[in-house]
Amino acid sequence: MSTAATRPQRGDELELTIDSLAYGGAGVARHDGYVVFVSGALPGDRVRAVVSKRKRAYAEARATAILAPGPDRIEPVADHPGAPWQVLAYERQLEVKQAQVHDALTRLGHLEGFDLEPIVPAAETWRYRNKLEYSFGTGPDGELQCGFHAPGRWDEIVPIADCLLGSEASNRARDQIVGWCREQGLTAYDRRSGEGVLRNLVVREGRRTGALQVRLVTTAAPLDRESLGAAGHGLEGLLWTRSDSPAETTQGGETELVAGVDRFTEIVGSMSFAISPTAFFQTNTEMAERLYALATEYAAPTGLERVFDLYCGIGTIGMLISPRVAEVWGLELIEEAIADAIANARANEVDNARFFAGDVRLALRELNERAGRPDLLVVDPPRPGLSQKVVRRVIEAGPSTIVYVSCNPTTLAPNAAQLAEGGYRLVRVRPVDMFPQTPHIECVAELRRG
Repeated sequence: MSTAATRPQRGDELELTIDSLAYGGAGVARHDGYVVFVSGALPGDRVRAVVSKRKRAYAEARATAILAPGPDRIEPVADHPGAPWQVLAYERQLEVKQAQVHDALTRLGHLEGFDLEPIVPAAETWRYRNKLEYSFGTGPDGELQCGFHAPGRWDEIVPIADCLLGSEASNRARDQIVGWCREQGLTAYDRRSGEGVLRNLVVREGRRTGALQVRLVTTAAPLDRESLGAAGHGLEGLLWTRSDSPAETTQGGETELVAGVDRFTEIVGSMSFAISPTAFFQTNTEMAERLYALATEYAAPTGLERVFDLYCGIGTIGMLISPRVAEVWGLELIEEAIADAIANARANEVDNARFFAGDVRLALRELNERAGRPDLLVVDPPRPGLSQKVVRRVIEAGPSTIVYVSCNPTTLAPNAAQLAEGGYRLVRVRPVDMFPQTPHIECVAELRRG
């Protein structure tokens, strides 16, 4: 029998024993030597799984039954698709994340000679998120549901009564607006038929200020704006986004303020930050503070540095480091975020930071010519990491020190390797657990020239 004949096909049901965890959280098993990544499975588990995707080198499958639990499996706390690792003891979660960062840097990046410092554990393992994006759906009896998509399903919603990733106040804010939706008799948007109104509900919270902002995302159908505004009583801000996009996203569309103010305030370190509805802000305030403190520690500023803050968002890292350096230059593509950064700098009386809107790939060379060579460059890119062109621009800028804040060690690793080829040495890396009960990993890396 050929090797190809033993490969499972899409829809096949397999019994598998899980050997390890891959980056991203899937269990790794083998079927006649063929690798199968199994969602919902842990090392040591014997599972029944259904193949959902088949490639030449591997297959993807979803565990449908745990036939025999592995030694690391514990009972879940909540029926919550956003907390897939809650069945793994927290100390074990930290061990796995630490090991996966090491594996990414050494195996994918072929890096050596750096210090991998111990992972920083989360301050809170539940109720830590300051932002939650819910989806609307329809229950079996036609009732309106609000919750999260079931794993791997765009058409199935797991309703949530008490989201243990958000605070009790955040849960009440969600219920407040969902209650109004039910009173109005509004229905969930059905992507298959194009019928219905309600798409998403975004709840954001100032963990240090207590401010709550809710944004209701719907189709372009009209709503009773006056009664919706009344339903937002007690919220810092209530916003309404209308979107006809077929994509499952809360971005884009037309947003208007219905009640309150369009920005809420959060405090990190000694500074306050006003955050607009779609601006990026780390979703774990307490751990963001530790993450940024670690970035500042790795930067080791002396007070004389010129700093470039790339992908600066609303200016958080740049502003927090600003009292310890000579000047900060922030660069970010999203103009609304830059407007927030400029306003935040003014509100916090930060007079040595300047922020500009622009694509890092295209604007970094111009910034270098305008501001002069940076001594320190801080970069906090999105999950795909830095493109090769941006890496070249960073090397061309020539900072003495680079502090790389990463939300994905599998893109940090090749980027660090590319920077090493350009004359930089990876000195140390430290993971920070921003997202307990999930496989997501944040890291801070220090690289120095020469």
